[in-house]
Amino acid sequence: MIGVRFETVTESTLEAWRRVHNEIIPVSPLSTDEVRERMGRNRLQVAWVGDVLVGCSTVRPPLADARTATVIVRVLPPHRRQGIGSQFYERELAAARDLGAEVIMTVVLESNTDGLHFALSRGFVEVDRYVLDGDDVGYVELRLV
Repeated sequence: MIGVRFETVTESTLEAWRRVHNEIIPVSPLSTDEVRERMGRNRLQVAWVGDVLVGCSTVRPPLADARTATVIVRVLPPHRRQGIGSQFYERELAAARDLGAEVIMTVVLESNTDGLHFALSRGFVEVDRYVLDGDDVGYVELRLV
């Protein structure tokens, strides 16, 4: 198994997280300030193999009155199908559960067939599809069953 190093996003790794997000979700690129704002409300992580950036993740924790967390893992295309996504997903799923989540959701860009396959193969089922205002490509919302 490939040794992956995970880091919580800080000011020094914020641009690395943004780069992965924007490459995998080009229809909705984020600015540095938008990522900084997300750092304040979500758990953001970056993943490295050696000194090579391979992915990023977001865990949206459950709100005070809810039990649902959203776990999103993004692995850059050249690093897929090597076990990195599985390691990353298991780590972030455990983090969501530690935050009190009883229900786990994820969101995948409709055109990201690798991401959809990954989620479906881990027990997620589709619950909704939507397109954001001004976008042409939709998102698939999935729930872990």
